[in-house]
Order: sequence, then structure tokens, then C-alpha cells
Amino acid sequence: MLKGIDPRLNADVLYALRDMGHGDTLIVADTNFPAGSLARDTALGELLRMENLTAGEVVEAVLSVLPLDTFVDDFAGRMEVVDDPETVLPVQAEVQAVIDAAEGLHRPMVGIERFAFYELAKRSYAVIQSGERRFYGCFMLRKGVIPPEVK
Repeated sequence: MLKGIDPRLNADVLYALRDMGHGDTLIVADTNFPAGSLARDTALGELLRMENLTAGEVVEAVLSVLPLDTFVDDFAGRMEVVDDPETVLPVQAEVQAVIDAAEGLHRPMVGIERFAFYELAKRSYAVIQSGERRFYGCFMLRKGVIPPEVK
């Protein structure tokens, strides 16, 4: 255990989050997502796992240490429902609420078409597979910056 670090974050995940740079993307995937095969194409090159957690719990733990990019509209995204891209499912609403709480304001996630999401995952820094079993529990987070301390 580490003081001040969410205990849900394992060493592999913490390493990846620390290694990411401004603008790098992280995928949080559900259990049905082809995470293993797509993760091989990422910058990290291997799948990270937080399998005992829902997507919302993974995002909450990640956002306890990872700033989101405030300079772009696609700071966070959700996989769109096939043939119904405007629908926001309960799992997606839960993650939106986690993001809103972390950011202190409501900025809606962008929708990303299913196959475009797969391509985005391949180009991401890393993929974390959660234990989320609800459909469309797949999300993208874009890393922002931590400003210098003002003295």
C-alpha cells in the first residue's frame, strides 16, 4: 500500500499512467472488448488488467492520479451503441458522472463509432481491461497536464 494512492491501482497500471505524456490516450475496456489482441498494437504493447472492477471504478481510480486534457473536445470518449449513436447507456452515464466529479464540471464525452474505437485503441498508449460485463462499457481518456506550483 502507498499513502495517497488509490489501492485499486496496481503497479503495472501506475507505471503506464506515469509514463504517458500529454495527449496520449488510455482505453478502459469491458470484458467483451478484444483487449488482448488490440493491446499488442499499443505503445505499451501489453494488456493491463483491473478485472475485479467495473468500468466506473476503473475510471475513478485512474482519474485519482491522471489529469484529463482540458484543451481538446475529445478529452474523453465512449463507444457508441451500434445503430443508435445518441443513446447513452447506464454504464456510460456512470462513467460520465465519475468524470464530472473528477473535473468539477459537466463536459460530455464524445461518441466514437465501434470500429473507429477499435482503431483508436490500437493507436492508444495502453488498454486496461476492467471486469465490466455490461455492453458498451468501453471508454477513452486523454491525458492532460499538471501545471507547475505557483510560489
